[in-house]
Amino acid sequence: MEHQHHHQHDENHHTHSHDQAIEDPIQSEQLHLIKVITAFAYYKRHSLNHNHRRRRDYLSLSEHHKKLIPDYLDKVNQIDGRIEENMKLIRAIVKSASMFTEDTDEQEQDSQKQQDPPVSPMDMDKVRSTLKQFVRDWSKEGECERKVTYEPIIQELNEIYKNLPMRDRGAVRVLVPGAGLGRLAFDIAKAGFSCQGNEFSYFMLFASHFVLNRMKIENEYKIYPFIHSNSNIKSDEKQLDPIMVPDVLPANLLETVDFSMVAGDFIEVYSQENNREAWDVVVTCFFMDTAKNILEYMEIIHKTLKQNGTWINIGPLLYHFEDSSSGDASIELSLEQVKQVARKIGFEIRKETMVPTTYTSNPDGMLKYVYDCAFWTAVKI
Repeated sequence: MEHQHHHQHDENHHTHSHDQAIEDPIQSEQLHLIKVITAFAYYKRHSLNHNHRRRRDYLSLSEHHKKLIPDYLDKVNQIDGRIEENMKLIRAIVKSASMFTEDTDEQEQDSQKQQDPPVSPMDMDKVRSTLKQFVRDWSKEGECERKVTYEPIIQELNEIYKNLPMRDRGAVRVLVPGAGLGRLAFDIAKAGFSCQGNEFSYFMLFASHFVLNRMKIENEYKIYPFIHSNSNIKSDEKQLDPIMVPDVLPANLLETVDFSMVAGDFIEVYSQENNREAWDVVVTCFFMDTAKNILEYMEIIHKTLKQNGTWINIGPLLYHFEDSSSGDASIELSLEQVKQVARKIGFEIRKETMVPTTYTSNPDGMLKYVYDCAFWTAVKI
Protein backbone atom coordinates (compact mmCIF):
# COMPACT_ATOMS: atom_id res chain seq x y z
CA MET A 1 0.00 0.00 0.00
CA GLU A 2 2.49 2.63 -1.16
CA HIS A 3 0.99 6.08 -0.69
CA GLN A 4 2.61 8.62 -2.98
CA HIS A 5 3.69 11.97 -1.66
CA HIS A 6 3.34 14.24 -4.70
CA HIS A 7 0.86 20.13 9.22
CA GLN A 8 3.39 21.22 13.12
CA HIS A 9 0.86 21.52 15.72
CA ASP A 10 1.83 22.07 19.29
CA GLU A 11 -0.56 22.35 22.17
CA ASN A 12 -0.31 26.13 22.30
CA HIS A 13 0.89 26.95 18.80
CA HIS A 14 0.04 24.68 15.94
CA THR A 15 1.99 25.58 12.85
CA HIS A 16 2.55 24.70 9.25
CA SER A 17 6.07 24.99 7.92
CA HIS A 18 5.84 27.59 5.14
CA ASP A 19 9.49 28.47 4.84
CA GLN A 20 10.45 27.01 1.49
CA ALA A 21 12.36 29.40 -0.74
CA ILE A 22 11.11 30.14 -4.24
CA GLU A 23 14.17 31.10 -6.37
CA ASP A 24 15.16 27.86 -8.12
CA PRO A 25 12.27 25.55 -7.16
CA ILE A 26 14.10 22.22 -7.59
CA GLN A 27 17.32 23.31 -5.91
CA SER A 28 15.50 25.13 -3.10
CA GLU A 29 13.29 22.10 -2.47
CA GLN A 30 16.33 19.82 -2.20
CA LEU A 31 17.96 22.25 0.24
CA HIS A 32 14.75 22.36 2.26
CA LEU A 33 14.53 18.55 2.36
CA ILE A 34 18.13 18.31 3.55
CA LYS A 35 17.42 20.95 6.21
CA VAL A 36 14.50 18.92 7.54
CA ILE A 37 16.46 15.64 7.47
CA THR A 38 19.37 17.38 9.24
CA ALA A 39 16.97 18.57 11.97
CA PHE A 40 15.73 15.00 12.51
CA ALA A 41 19.32 13.70 12.51
CA TYR A 42 20.41 16.35 15.04
CA TYR A 43 17.62 15.41 17.50
CA LYS A 44 19.75 13.08 19.65
CA ARG A 45 22.70 15.43 20.10
CA HIS A 46 20.50 18.46 20.71
CA SER A 47 18.32 16.63 23.26
CA LEU A 48 21.27 15.08 25.12
CA ASN A 49 22.92 18.52 25.35
CA HIS A 50 19.71 19.99 26.74
CA ASN A 51 19.32 17.15 29.25
CA HIS A 52 22.95 17.48 30.35
CA ARG A 53 22.14 21.01 31.54
CA ARG A 54 19.87 19.39 34.17
CA ARG A 55 22.79 17.22 35.29
CA ARG A 56 25.10 20.22 35.62
CA ASP A 57 22.50 22.18 37.57
CA TYR A 58 21.97 19.30 39.99
CA LEU A 59 25.73 18.91 40.54
CA SER A 60 26.01 22.62 41.37
CA LEU A 61 23.61 22.21 44.33
CA SER A 62 24.81 22.15 47.93
CA GLU A 63 25.23 18.69 49.46
CA HIS A 64 22.26 19.44 51.71
CA HIS A 65 19.98 20.06 48.71
CA LYS A 66 21.32 17.07 46.79
CA LYS A 67 20.33 14.80 49.67
CA LEU A 68 16.75 16.11 49.51
CA ILE A 69 16.37 14.81 45.92
CA PRO A 70 18.56 11.68 45.84
CA ASP A 71 16.86 10.22 42.72
CA TYR A 72 17.19 13.35 40.57
CA LEU A 73 20.31 12.23 38.67
CA ASP A 74 18.76 8.82 38.09
CA LYS A 75 15.87 10.48 36.23
CA VAL A 76 18.30 12.58 34.16
CA ASN A 77 20.15 9.39 33.18
CA GLN A 78 16.89 7.63 32.32
CA ILE A 79 15.92 10.53 30.06
CA ASP A 80 19.24 10.05 28.18
CA GLY A 81 18.19 6.46 27.46
CA ARG A 82 14.74 7.54 26.30
CA ILE A 83 16.24 10.12 23.93
CA GLU A 84 18.14 7.22 22.34
CA GLU A 85 14.88 5.25 22.12
CA ASN A 86 13.15 8.19 20.36
CA MET A 87 16.11 8.32 17.97
CA LYS A 88 15.33 4.76 16.79
CA LEU A 89 12.03 5.96 15.32
CA ILE A 90 13.62 9.16 14.00
CA ARG A 91 16.45 7.21 12.30
CA ALA A 92 13.85 4.99 10.64
CA ILE A 93 11.95 8.08 9.41
CA VAL A 94 15.18 9.54 7.98
CA LYS A 95 16.01 6.26 6.26
CA SER A 96 12.51 6.10 4.76
CA ALA A 97 12.84 9.76 3.64
CA SER A 98 15.85 8.88 1.50
CA MET A 99 13.43 8.29 -1.41
CA PHE A 100 12.83 12.07 -1.44
CA THR A 101 16.44 13.20 -1.62
CA GLU A 102 20.01 12.02 -2.09
CA ASP A 103 22.90 11.93 0.38
CA THR A 104 20.87 11.38 3.54
CA ASP A 105 23.01 8.58 5.03
CA GLU A 106 25.71 10.99 6.20
CA GLN A 107 23.34 13.48 7.79
CA GLU A 108 23.34 12.09 11.32
CA GLN A 109 27.12 11.66 11.44
CA ASP A 110 27.64 15.14 10.01
CA SER A 111 25.26 16.67 12.53
CA GLN A 112 27.14 14.93 15.38
CA LYS A 113 30.52 16.22 14.14
CA GLN A 114 29.59 19.86 13.68
CA GLN A 115 30.47 22.21 16.51
CA ASP A 116 27.69 24.69 15.81
CA PRO A 117 24.06 23.61 15.73
CA PRO A 118 23.28 23.07 12.04
CA VAL A 119 19.57 23.73 12.57
CA SER A 120 17.43 26.42 14.15
CA PRO A 121 15.63 26.09 17.51
CA MET A 122 12.38 26.35 15.54
CA ASP A 123 13.30 23.28 13.47
CA MET A 124 14.19 21.32 16.61
CA ASP A 125 10.81 22.32 18.02
CA LYS A 126 9.19 20.84 14.91
CA VAL A 127 11.01 17.53 15.44
CA ARG A 128 9.69 17.39 19.03
CA SER A 129 6.21 18.37 17.80
CA THR A 130 6.34 15.49 15.31
CA LEU A 131 6.81 13.06 18.22
CA LYS A 132 3.75 14.57 19.92
CA GLN A 133 1.84 14.28 16.66
CA PHE A 134 2.53 10.52 16.71
CA VAL A 135 0.76 10.41 20.08
CA ARG A 136 -2.27 12.28 18.73
CA ASP A 137 -2.58 10.31 15.49
CA TRP A 138 -1.14 6.84 16.04
CA SER A 139 -1.29 5.90 19.73
CA LYS A 140 -3.83 4.58 22.20
CA GLU A 141 -3.08 7.60 24.40
CA GLY A 142 -4.19 9.95 21.59
CA GLU A 143 -7.53 8.22 21.16
CA CYS A 144 -9.48 10.68 23.38
CA GLU A 145 -8.26 13.69 21.38
CA ARG A 146 -8.99 11.91 18.10
CA LYS A 147 -12.50 10.98 19.18
CA VAL A 148 -13.39 14.59 19.95
CA THR A 149 -12.38 15.92 16.51
CA TYR A 150 -12.14 13.01 14.05
CA GLU A 151 -15.26 11.10 15.08
CA PRO A 152 -17.74 13.96 14.42
CA ILE A 153 -16.24 14.27 10.91
CA ILE A 154 -16.63 10.53 10.19
CA GLN A 155 -20.16 10.58 11.65
CA GLU A 156 -21.05 13.51 9.39
CA LEU A 157 -19.72 11.64 6.33
CA ASN A 158 -21.68 8.53 7.37
CA GLU A 159 -24.82 10.64 7.75
CA ILE A 160 -24.43 12.37 4.36
CA TYR A 161 -23.86 9.06 2.55
CA LYS A 162 -26.00 6.80 4.75
CA ASN A 163 -28.01 5.55 1.75
CA LEU A 164 -24.89 4.64 -0.23
CA PRO A 165 -23.80 0.98 0.11
CA MET A 166 -20.25 0.50 1.44
CA ARG A 167 -19.09 -0.96 -1.91
CA ASP A 168 -20.12 2.29 -3.68
CA ARG A 169 -18.51 4.70 -1.21
CA GLY A 170 -15.18 4.50 -3.03
CA ALA A 171 -16.71 6.71 -5.74
CA VAL A 172 -17.00 9.53 -3.17
CA ARG A 173 -13.80 11.65 -3.23
CA VAL A 174 -12.75 13.34 0.01
CA LEU A 175 -9.88 15.84 0.29
CA VAL A 176 -8.09 16.48 3.62
CA PRO A 177 -5.68 19.45 3.43
CA GLY A 178 -3.19 19.80 6.29
CA ALA A 179 -3.33 16.04 6.80
CA GLY A 180 -0.35 15.90 9.21
CA LEU A 181 0.53 12.29 10.01
CA GLY A 182 -2.42 11.03 7.99
CA ARG A 183 -4.65 9.38 10.60
CA LEU A 184 -7.81 11.36 9.79
CA ALA A 185 -7.35 10.74 6.05
CA PHE A 186 -6.72 7.04 6.79
CA ASP A 187 -9.81 6.79 9.03
CA ILE A 188 -11.93 8.35 6.25
CA ALA A 189 -10.53 5.80 3.79
CA LYS A 190 -11.17 3.05 6.36
CA ALA A 191 -14.82 4.18 6.39
CA GLY A 192 -14.93 3.32 2.68
CA PHE A 193 -14.42 6.71 1.02
CA SER A 194 -11.65 7.52 -1.44
CA CYS A 195 -9.45 10.05 0.32
CA GLN A 196 -6.49 12.26 -0.51
CA GLY A 197 -4.45 13.92 2.22
CA ASN A 198 -2.45 17.03 1.37
CA GLU A 199 0.47 18.28 3.46
CA PHE A 200 3.05 21.04 3.12
CA SER A 201 5.43 20.41 6.04
CA TYR A 202 8.19 17.93 5.25
CA PHE A 203 8.47 17.14 8.95
CA MET A 204 4.91 15.81 8.70
CA LEU A 205 5.37 14.30 5.22
CA PHE A 206 8.45 12.26 6.12
CA ALA A 207 6.78 10.97 9.28
CA SER A 208 3.44 10.19 7.58
CA HIS A 209 5.19 8.42 4.70
CA PHE A 210 6.97 6.26 7.23
CA VAL A 211 3.90 5.36 9.27
CA LEU A 212 1.68 4.74 6.22
CA ASN A 213 4.19 2.71 4.20
CA ARG A 214 6.98 1.34 6.36
CA MET A 215 5.56 0.31 9.73
CA LYS A 216 5.10 -3.45 9.76
CA ILE A 217 3.45 -4.33 13.07
CA GLU A 218 1.26 -2.69 15.71
CA ASN A 219 3.13 -1.05 18.62
CA GLU A 220 6.42 -1.41 16.74
CA TYR A 221 8.09 1.63 18.35
CA LYS A 222 8.36 3.02 21.88
CA ILE A 223 8.42 6.80 22.05
CA TYR A 224 8.76 9.28 24.91
CA PRO A 225 7.40 12.60 23.60
CA PHE A 226 7.08 14.38 26.95
CA ILE A 227 10.69 14.12 28.24
CA HIS A 228 11.90 17.38 26.70
CA SER A 229 10.41 19.60 29.39
CA ASN A 230 10.09 18.94 33.12
CA SER A 231 7.50 21.69 33.59
CA ASN A 232 3.96 20.74 34.62
CA ILE A 233 4.84 17.09 35.23
CA LYS A 234 2.68 15.34 37.84
CA SER A 235 4.65 12.11 38.02
CA ASP A 236 8.19 11.16 36.97
CA GLU A 237 7.02 7.61 36.38
CA LYS A 238 4.26 8.65 33.95
CA GLN A 239 6.61 11.03 32.14
CA LEU A 240 9.10 8.20 31.62
CA ASP A 241 6.50 5.60 30.55
CA PRO A 242 6.62 4.59 26.85
CA ILE A 243 3.89 5.37 24.35
CA MET A 244 3.59 2.63 21.73
CA VAL A 245 3.02 3.43 18.05
CA PRO A 246 1.20 2.66 15.84
CA ASP A 247 -1.96 1.59 17.70
CA VAL A 248 -3.34 0.26 14.40
CA LEU A 249 -1.50 -0.82 11.29
CA PRO A 250 -2.52 1.36 8.33
CA ALA A 251 -3.52 -1.44 5.98
CA ASN A 252 -6.47 -3.49 4.73
CA LEU A 253 -8.44 -0.81 2.91
CA LEU A 254 -11.24 -1.88 0.58
CA GLU A 255 -10.14 -2.36 -3.02
CA THR A 256 -12.72 0.24 -4.06
CA VAL A 257 -10.90 2.92 -2.03
CA ASP A 258 -8.27 5.21 -3.53
CA PHE A 259 -6.03 6.57 -0.73
CA SER A 260 -3.12 8.94 -1.36
CA MET A 261 -1.00 11.66 0.23
CA VAL A 262 0.06 14.64 -1.87
CA ALA A 263 2.93 16.98 -0.93
CA GLY A 264 2.72 20.67 -1.64
CA ASP A 265 1.18 24.00 -0.80
CA PHE A 266 -2.64 23.71 -0.67
CA ILE A 267 -3.16 26.87 -2.74
CA GLU A 268 -0.65 25.90 -5.44
CA VAL A 269 -1.80 22.29 -5.78
CA TYR A 270 -5.57 22.71 -5.61
CA SER A 271 -6.00 25.93 -7.57
CA GLN A 272 -4.93 23.95 -10.67
CA GLU A 273 -7.57 23.22 -13.29
CA ASN A 274 -7.54 19.43 -12.75
CA ASN A 275 -8.88 19.99 -9.22
CA ARG A 276 -11.79 22.21 -10.26
CA GLU A 277 -15.06 20.60 -9.12
CA ALA A 278 -13.12 17.34 -8.56
CA TRP A 279 -14.08 16.68 -4.93
CA ASP A 280 -17.31 15.61 -3.24
CA VAL A 281 -16.14 16.63 0.25
CA VAL A 282 -13.35 18.82 1.65
CA VAL A 283 -12.52 18.17 5.32
CA THR A 284 -10.50 20.83 7.16
CA CYS A 285 -9.35 19.89 10.67
CA PHE A 286 -7.09 22.40 12.50
CA PHE A 287 -6.22 23.78 9.08
CA MET A 288 -7.99 27.04 8.20
CA ASP A 289 -5.83 29.20 10.50
CA THR A 290 -2.63 28.05 8.77
CA ALA A 291 -3.59 30.44 5.94
CA LYS A 292 -1.86 33.71 5.21
CA ASN A 293 -5.13 34.63 3.51
CA ILE A 294 -8.10 32.61 4.78
CA LEU A 295 -10.29 34.14 2.04
CA GLU A 296 -8.14 32.39 -0.57
CA TYR A 297 -8.42 29.07 1.27
CA MET A 298 -12.22 29.34 1.27
CA GLU A 299 -12.37 30.27 -2.42
CA ILE A 300 -10.20 27.28 -3.37
CA ILE A 301 -12.29 24.92 -1.22
CA HIS A 302 -15.40 26.24 -3.02
CA LYS A 303 -13.84 25.82 -6.48
CA THR A 304 -12.54 22.30 -5.84
CA LEU A 305 -15.96 21.07 -4.66
CA LYS A 306 -18.57 19.69 -7.01
CA GLN A 307 -21.96 21.39 -7.05
CA ASN A 308 -23.78 20.46 -3.79
CA GLY A 309 -20.43 19.23 -2.43
CA THR A 310 -19.77 19.44 1.32
CA TRP A 311 -17.19 21.35 3.34
CA ILE A 312 -16.75 19.92 6.86
CA ASN A 313 -14.62 22.05 9.18
CA ILE A 314 -13.39 21.69 12.74
CA GLY A 315 -10.76 23.86 14.38
CA PRO A 316 -9.81 27.10 16.14
CA LEU A 317 -8.52 30.36 14.66
CA LEU A 318 -4.93 30.55 15.91
CA TYR A 319 -3.56 32.45 12.93
CA HIS A 320 -0.10 31.11 12.22
CA PHE A 321 1.18 34.18 10.35
CA GLU A 322 -0.27 36.82 12.67
CA ASP A 323 3.10 37.54 14.29
CA SER A 324 5.32 36.36 11.47
CA SER A 325 8.80 37.89 11.53
CA SER A 326 9.32 37.21 7.81
CA GLY A 327 7.04 40.05 6.74
CA ASP A 328 4.35 37.74 5.34
CA ALA A 329 0.96 39.37 4.97
CA SER A 330 -1.71 37.86 7.19
CA ILE A 331 -5.49 38.29 7.20
CA GLU A 332 -7.10 37.41 10.53
CA LEU A 333 -10.88 37.18 10.67
CA SER A 334 -13.17 36.48 13.60
CA LEU A 335 -15.29 33.34 13.51
CA GLU A 336 -18.36 35.44 12.63
CA GLN A 337 -16.49 37.03 9.71
CA VAL A 338 -15.28 33.64 8.45
CA LYS A 339 -18.88 32.39 8.31
CA GLN A 340 -20.10 35.61 6.63
CA VAL A 341 -17.43 35.27 3.94
CA ALA A 342 -18.26 31.57 3.46
CA ARG A 343 -21.88 32.53 2.73
CA LYS A 344 -20.82 35.33 0.33
CA ILE A 345 -18.56 32.90 -1.56
CA GLY A 346 -21.46 30.47 -2.05
CA PHE A 347 -21.70 28.15 0.95
CA GLU A 348 -24.81 27.38 2.90
CA ILE A 349 -23.92 26.44 6.48
CA ARG A 350 -26.26 23.59 7.39
CA LYS A 351 -24.98 22.61 10.85
CA GLU A 352 -22.76 24.46 13.29
CA THR A 353 -21.63 23.92 16.86
CA MET A 354 -18.59 24.42 19.11
CA VAL A 355 -16.35 21.57 20.26
CA PRO A 356 -13.80 22.03 23.10
CA THR A 357 -10.56 20.05 22.65
CA THR A 358 -6.86 19.96 23.44
CA TYR A 359 -4.21 19.53 20.73
CA THR A 360 -1.19 17.23 21.22
CA SER A 361 -1.37 17.85 24.94
CA ASN A 362 0.28 15.65 27.57
CA PRO A 363 -2.65 13.59 28.96
CA ASP A 364 -0.88 13.41 32.35
CA GLY A 365 0.40 16.99 32.44
CA MET A 366 -0.67 19.88 34.69
CA LEU A 367 -1.33 22.26 31.79
CA LYS A 368 -4.00 21.91 29.11
CA TYR A 369 -4.64 24.41 26.34
CA VAL A 370 -8.27 23.91 25.34
CA TYR A 371 -9.46 25.23 21.98
CA ASP A 372 -13.16 25.98 21.57
CA CYS A 373 -13.30 24.68 18.00
CA ALA A 374 -15.82 25.75 15.40
CA PHE A 375 -17.45 22.69 13.82
CA TRP A 376 -19.67 23.09 10.80
CA THR A 377 -21.00 21.39 7.71
CA ALA A 378 -21.48 23.67 4.70
CA VAL A 379 -22.78 22.91 1.21
CA LYS A 380 -21.71 24.51 -2.06
CA ILE A 381 -24.85 26.03 -3.54
